[in-house]
Amino acid sequence: MMEIKNLLSMDSEIVFGIINERLRLECDSLDELSHRYNLDTQALIEKLKSVGYHYNSTTNQFKAD
Repeated sequence: MMEIKNLLSMDSEIVFGIINERLRLECDSLDELSHRYNLDTQALIEKLKSVGYHYNSTTNQFKAD
């Protein structure tokens, strides 16, 4: 399993790729991913929002605005 406990301190574009990969391969929702990796969901959403991405629950991925 990839170490992502320092995820929120990483570059936002790298976070975008890692999160979408984990959503695609391991987790059925953002809440499940946050729980599995002990992440602050709102902080993650805000980090990716600041660089133009939003979470789409229908496709279970972050997408460009």
